[in-house]
Amino acid sequence: MFLRRPTGHRVTSRRLVLRVALAGIVAASSITALAGEAAAASAAATVHVHVAGDSTASTYVSSKAPRAGWGQALPVFLTSGVEVVNEAQSGASSKSFVDTGRLDRILAVIKRGDLLLVSFGHNDEKSDDPSRYTEPSTTYKQYLSRYIDRSRAKGAIPVLVTPVERRHFNSAGVISPSHGAYPAAMRQLAAAKGVPLIDLTASSTGLWNRAGVEGTKKHFMILPAGQYPNYPNGSQDNTHFQALGAIEVARLVAAAMRNQGILPAADFRRLTDPVPAGAIVWPSAAPDRGSPASR
Repeated sequence: MFLRRPTGHRVTSRRLVLRVALAGIVAASSITALAGEAAAASAAATVHVHVAGDSTASTYVSSKAPRAGWGQALPVFLTSGVEVVNEAQSGASSKSFVDTGRLDRILAVIKRGDLLLVSFGHNDEKSDDPSRYTEPSTTYKQYLSRYIDRSRAKGAIPVLVTPVERRHFNSAGVISPSHGAYPAAMRQLAAAKGVPLIDLTASSTGLWNRAGVEGTKKHFMILPAGQYPNYPNGSQDNTHFQALGAIEVARLVAAAMRNQGILPAADFRRLTDPVPAGAIVWPSAAPDRGSPASR
């Protein structure tokens, strides 16, 4: 006598296989969705430090090495949870940076909790160029106020950075101030608007005085002829930095950010460590970001 197999068995088996397959698809989809959500959360958690400035902060391509800006070197001192977006442009003043749309570029992507470091002065001083010149007590403050007010409206944190000092020594071997009333005007504006201030004019003056007339040559673009392929005739530039100078000025900026609590201490690294020139990245090509008048 044979037992008869239930007629629904084959259908039930197929349904079971289908259910298992569907469960696998749902599980895989859930994992993919969770991964996507985690990536989005990670991106949202990343703090971006946007830099608005001039050639002393700019990022330079490999064909300009060893020239570098402090904004280019700033990532050396920050952890992976903080990303630097360096929009600093050679030749820019607080006025021309706004007029050429570069502030708008930053405001289009800046988000709540991000930082905006604002450092101008070198080109604002050029009274013979109306496209860049600002007067310290009036238009300089007015343009800087745009950075402050508009970034705050986006929920970001503006930070004013006084212009880094040039390598101008007097006969006694002491740095001579070269920025006139601009640093004081920025300090006044920061106090009036309750904005964090990094006094890079003061801290860089101290750094250059400690290094001295000869020691500062390795910070600035003081290059002998025949030593660097990109500068076969050498360079005698007392404003712009080679790698070591960019690194040490970036260290001053990063240390001030940590000491003032602008970012948590855990976001910083290597602040007291020697940093080799090779820690800087020189991209092979610059992105197309417009072309304010070059310095």
